[in-house]
Amino acid sequence: MKLTFSQTALPQEKAHDALVLFVPSGEKQFADAQKRIIADFPETKAVFDSGDFKAKRDSLAMTYLGGTTKSKSSRLLLVGVGESDKITLESIRRAAAAAAKAASGKKLKSLAIAVPTGLSLDAEGFGEAATEGFCLAAYKLTRYFSDKERTSNTLESLTFCSENKKTLADVKKGAEYAETVCNGTLLARTLATTPNNDMYPEKLADAAQKAGKEAGFKVTVLDKKKIEALKMYGLLAVNQGSKRPPVFIVMEYNGGSKNDKPIVLVGKGVTFDTGGVSIKPAAGMGEMKMDMHGAATVISTMKAAANLGLKVNLVGIVPSTENMVSGSAVVPGDVIVYNNNVSVEVDNTDAEGRLILADALIYAQKYKPQACIDLATLTGACVVALGMVTTGMMGTDAPLKSRLKLAGDYTHEYVCELPIYEEYEELIKGDITDIKNAGGRYAGAITAALFLKRFVGEMPWVHLDIAGTAMLSSDAPYAPKGASGVGVRLLCDMLRKWKG
Repeated sequence: MKLTFSQTALPQEKAHDALVLFVPSGEKQFADAQKRIIADFPETKAVFDSGDFKAKRDSLAMTYLGGTTKSKSSRLLLVGVGESDKITLESIRRAAAAAAKAASGKKLKSLAIAVPTGLSLDAEGFGEAATEGFCLAAYKLTRYFSDKERTSNTLESLTFCSENKKTLADVKKGAEYAETVCNGTLLARTLATTPNNDMYPEKLADAAQKAGKEAGFKVTVLDKKKIEALKMYGLLAVNQGSKRPPVFIVMEYNGGSKNDKPIVLVGKGVTFDTGGVSIKPAAGMGEMKMDMHGAATVISTMKAAANLGLKVNLVGIVPSTENMVSGSAVVPGDVIVYNNNVSVEVDNTDAEGRLILADALIYAQKYKPQACIDLATLTGACVVALGMVTTGMMGTDAPLKSRLKLAGDYTHEYVCELPIYEEYEELIKGDITDIKNAGGRYAGAITAALFLKRFVGEMPWVHLDIAGTAMLSSDAPYAPKGASGVGVRLLCDMLRKWKG
């Protein structure tokens, strides 16, 4: 989406498809806004007189402008942001998203946004939040439609307008940051939404290499022969049932000082999960093309961070395979002995994500990172616990968890800490091995994290279970049903504020 910025109260230099005004609903603020708007745009008097628009949160009213000298736009879109003293970044995101969906419904391509005054938010925050709402609201994967008109989002450009030079500069800073991060989020959605016949492990590796080439970070793809040489037995075991080979993707971005230890991001890359021999029910299995959303998030975060020029050193690691059923597939009862000598009994082949993440976490230790974060659509238990609103967070490092919590609150990509007390370890204690890969009915998200904990060594580590937040069962205000792109905005916000 093209962003432009105009140092005028309202755009005069070109005709946009619509002018967007954000309107607060507090009694005095609404009355003052109504008076100003009617003075500038007499056509709106009927809208206000009808009482249909009270500027409640996410409410909309569109009117057509006939010959007014205040704007060359043919439409005026009034967007409610709720009570003035309760307006937050999320209020603006949702209001902008509502406006974007309304504009897309009318097939509008260009919007001008009058930067509001008197809000409790700073201008940079407004620019960031509004851009996020407009950019993310109506995404849909359209490449497979024969009718190219079947697209949810027609918006091509946004123009922010303010007479105040400093305000406009701050809006520009926030909007341009958000545009880059949103492009990363949309990439994550596209990667995760693309079906397995077009997004199997080797294609995922191609996508990572393309991202690296475009953003300027190094990408190394290890093939099956190299994976075997490195004794990544978990990844190889899960891959046994598939005709397609696994890949192990390593991405490196150096934006910090040479001596700065990197931050490592690990993403689960199961491009399709049948459940293996412990096969999943047929209903809903098509959603398992999104079981590589952790990988999609890591690849997209690497690209966004590089494009932003963030002052950190990052390593992204993605183990990728399909989990298929065949005569050669891993079966319950099989034993894997990992490179760190931890032995694992495969109790359930549908608990495959942790098996491949274990190899990645062992590999990550060679970087001696200052922090390691893994993201995975790992457990249905986390969805039961937290729904599709909040990501489950577990880990060993309190400061890292605190950073993620602050970033989650800021971006509205919430994280909630679940305990990993040692008493839960009894649930995954093996009969003939150190541990098993499934702990039974209880505390499933926690036992999955405790499994991973056996492979992190001394790294400061946090595990993010995005099973609920990555795969939405219905539309959210600015995310579609299906792949949400969760984690890109969260991680980028944490990384841009990272200090030692």
